[in-house]
Amino acid sequence: QRSPETSPVRAAPPPPKWFGPTGPISEDFPEEEDLILTRKLTETLQSYDVYESKQELQHRETVLKKLETLYKEWLQEMCDQMNVPEVVKAKVGGKVLPFGSYHLGVHSKGADIDALCVGPGFLDRKDFFTSFFEKLKAQKEVKDIRAIEETYVPVIKLTYEGIEIDLVFGRLAQKSVPEKLNLLDDKYVLGLDKRCIRSLNGYRVTEEILQHVPNVHNFRIALRVIKLWAKQRNIYSNSLGFLGGVSWAIMVARICQVYPNATPATLVIKFFKVYSTW
Repeated sequence: QRSPETSPVRAAPPPPKWFGPTGPISEDFPEEEDLILTRKLTETLQSYDVYESKQELQHRETVLKKLETLYKEWLQEMCDQMNVPEVVKAKVGGKVLPFGSYHLGVHSKGADIDALCVGPGFLDRKDFFTSFFEKLKAQKEVKDIRAIEETYVPVIKLTYEGIEIDLVFGRLAQKSVPEKLNLLDDKYVLGLDKRCIRSLNGYRVTEEILQHVPNVHNFRIALRVIKLWAKQRNIYSNSLGFLGGVSWAIMVARICQVYPNATPATLVIKFFKVYSTW
């Protein structure tokens, strides 16, 4: 008989893979009826004209690319103005990252785009709301531009080629913005001022939600339904004391976590069943 010291050690089984703080309530797979209900649900969404056409989606992507080009140009200009060494200027980078409903893939037709402008730490926040503001204002494609600095998350609001944009600004505590940037890494928010952290958090929260649902496609359809339901009943508004976009998204994401294999139709049913008993 082997002593405990010489007995082979069995590796512990890997922990079960689940999303969220607890395991699933049900891992049942859908039946034919669930798939039929989901198809009807999708048709209902289409009847409310919530989806954009391919052309409209491409236009949004083009506008974001143009804004990022302008932003990178401005960063280069600021480097020249501040006499930044050429080696730093060459690697300064800069990114414009969409977040909110557009990044979640659930924006409605004609909705605005929230976007985060990420810059290096040697810039002053004030420069974004003065110098970059003026550069944007000079563009013929830009209309209705205004800077709102005295608010919880300072923002530049504008319309670019017919699309409403909300731009927030966040600095990193480093001299450059890498091309491959994982803002979910907490090292990027250590030591930053509160306004920068708040600006970065919009993108970070959106990205966290997408990474913590088992099926992004099903999540998006279910969230679109819940958003439409809330808007039809005039209870979709952060500013009026109701839940806003992020709150609804988190609630739907939690239902997706505890019913990981459910269809969108089942997720919507479970959404009302679960939250009506809270």
